[in-house]
Amino acid sequence: MIRLFKHYIPHAVLLLGALDFLLLILAAELAWTFRTSQIDTDAGLFDDRVLPLVGFAFVTLSAMIAVGVYGPLALRSLRFAGARILVAISLAMLGLAVADFLLPGQTYWRSVLLYAALLAIFLLVLNRIVTGTFLGTSAFRRRILVLGAGLRAKRLQDLSRKEGSGFTVVGFVDMTGAGSQVTEAVQRSEIEDLSGYVARMGASEVVLALEERRNALPLKDLVRVKTTGVHVNEFSSFLERETGRVDLDTLNPSWLIFSDGFSSGRAISSVAKRGFDIVASGVLLVLAFPIIAVFAIIVKLDSEGPAFFRQKRVGRYGQTFELLKLRSMRTDAEKDGSKWAEKSDPRITRVGAFIRKVRIDELPQVWTVLKGHMSFVGPRPEVPTFVADLEDKLPYYAERHMVKPGITGWAQINYPYGASIEDSRHKLEFDLYYAKNYTPFLDLLIMLQTLRVIIWPEGAR
Repeated sequence: MIRLFKHYIPHAVLLLGALDFLLLILAAELAWTFRTSQIDTDAGLFDDRVLPLVGFAFVTLSAMIAVGVYGPLALRSLRFAGARILVAISLAMLGLAVADFLLPGQTYWRSVLLYAALLAIFLLVLNRIVTGTFLGTSAFRRRILVLGAGLRAKRLQDLSRKEGSGFTVVGFVDMTGAGSQVTEAVQRSEIEDLSGYVARMGASEVVLALEERRNALPLKDLVRVKTTGVHVNEFSSFLERETGRVDLDTLNPSWLIFSDGFSSGRAISSVAKRGFDIVASGVLLVLAFPIIAVFAIIVKLDSEGPAFFRQKRVGRYGQTFELLKLRSMRTDAEKDGSKWAEKSDPRITRVGAFIRKVRIDELPQVWTVLKGHMSFVGPRPEVPTFVADLEDKLPYYAERHMVKPGITGWAQINYPYGASIEDSRHKLEFDLYYAKNYTPFLDLLIMLQTLRVIIWPEGAR
């Protein structure tokens, strides 16, 4: 993987994205050339239309990221990729048509956009057929050698076998000879030169997965491996990179303290984040006001009670604030106290089920963002009673409050809706990853992929 602005991106995704970008430029160029030949007009110099061509490719690629074209199944399922490519192209064409209307004089003719869309669909699907044949093989996956044969090593073995995994385990070395969970592990005593063994196995990375590290670190072996140019990684850091979450089962305070993250150097990023929140929330409030007003009336007519729902939530540094949403439940929904939402929750009204599904109930939260209590991106704010319970049962839960809560977040796009302590534990792992690694780039990625969750609802309640 390559780490871009603190966020890990698989090599396969970068390669596929780069090829897609070039093919999108090609599709736009072919569409323009074909259309001008149809109407017997000079196509002009290529240099004169580079900016519109790149703009077409950039907008379309952004739409593809937004709807999840580069998800784990992107190279494994042509049906998965094809459906999302069609949606992405449609959204991109709509956006470019609006841009052409607002910025007249550009070269985004409707006829050219139509031809470019058809060509793009063909070329993008073809790209996945061709590259999928190669990227789906182990030749394009990182080759990992695991030092350890216990439960941690077994977890890595299971993870490598999951669909969409970006690495393959080429071997296990049992460093202790006790408690082995991997039958094919080779005993360390049988290997004369570990660095030579790593080279023979063709490993590009060594992962330390010992169950007990105290007085057991094979420092001499690790130094020799490292000096041969092979990357050496620690188990928790490896899991963070591969899964996009902080693994609570193996997390310890020293790793949090000494690992890269939670840096004070992101003060500039925080200023940029707040600036974006102010501008975007102001614009969105103006645009969304008619929608909010219409659905406020519908909610009021559908069931007895106020149109808006107000509730205390826990924000940054544990401070409480008032959250504003369109009401989607009956007014007596919390007469017995706050509780998790359930599947087919009987407290949800008829209109409430719809506005929850399409996330319209979240729109009034933009006002909370403008006031500064929330951001567009961050961990979801919970009610104080839930927070008190979760802080007591889940380690490091309070650390998620080191950043502002958000309307959408890393956990929301990576984990389906959860309504239990165990679900909260899994979501906390994603929240800690975000709090540790957040940058404007990660925020942009989350906002783009939030569209995927809206189009393909994955657990909204």
